Amino acid sequence: MDQCTKECTITKEEQYDQSVNRKKVQKTKAPICVGLDPMLSYVPEHIVKMAFDAYGETLEGAAEAIWQYNKEIIDNTYDLIPAVKPQIAMYEQFGIEGLVVYKKTVDYCHEKGLVVIGDAKRGDIGSTSAAYATGHLGKVQVGSKSYSGFDTDILTVNPYLGTDGVKPFVEACNANDKGIFVLVKTSNPSSGEFQDRLIDGRPLYELVAEKVVEWGNMSMDGAYSNVGAVVGATYPEMSKILRKLMPHTYFLVPGYGAQGGTAADLKHCFNEDGLGAIVNSSRGIIAAYRQEKYKQFGPEHFAEASRQAVMDMVADINSVL
Repeated sequence: MDQCTKECTITKEEQYDQSVNRKKVQKTKAPICVGLDPMLSYVPEHIVKMAFDAYGETLEGAAEAIWQYNKEIIDNTYDLIPAVKPQIAMYEQFGIEGLVVYKKTVDYCHEKGLVVIGDAKRGDIGSTSAAYATGHLGKVQVGSKSYSGFDTDILTVNPYLGTDGVKPFVEACNANDKGIFVLVKTSNPSSGEFQDRLIDGRPLYELVAEKVVEWGNMSMDGAYSNVGAVVGATYPEMSKILRKLMPHTYFLVPGYGAQGGTAADLKHCFNEDGLGAIVNSSRGIIAAYRQEKYKQFGPEHFAEASRQAVMDMVADINSVL
């Protein structure tokens, strides 16, 4: 076990302390998370073959291939990073078998001391939002006992339904010392269709940012709130404005690498102390072996390619901080 791994190992109780999770970013000196967004087409043929040999060309076989793929990537990167971000849709496409692997992935990442950001973009009203919050961040009561469902540390949340939709998640954060990232300015090309619309002369994303600050004031944890914001790396001028509007809000920054965002683009997502943001990369890391830059690793050593991609990303981002 190297020095970083020793320092970054945290207890089960600390796993749910968001201030400890932020300290893990500082200790690793790696303000990044690995997006565990596996497609079956990303999985090397030898892993798919073993899974299909065991379970057939079935949903169970596909899920097993995804699990083995995830596990190798986690094993080869966990000592370099503070967090992972599994996108639940990539597991839902395989039905119940996929969701079982999602849960196995969350649990395995916790065993490795990683913060898990569940990328589910949930949001509804009333009891529905409360149920989503319970399933992903809280505990459900079953008779005299209570159980954690997916047990992620942080969840992405869609704010389109307003405070009615977000408040149950904030309450779950307060009750369980968890966190959320609220969609504010996303990295996709069509985000501006709604998010850039002017309301009383101001873009909608600025108004959402102000609501994030308001919700965050109900869940402060040290210098930062447990209510974070999703701010894409692909719109650097907007991220500069949003950083000023939300000085005590942690940013989850998608769009780096495969979507075109560069280290220079996301610099303004960070505060002057180099904190305040965590940058996601998904296929740029988990499918690194398919890139020309990492082709020397080949499919047999795909996880080693992912490790190298993580180290390269960390160096790239730290070069602008």
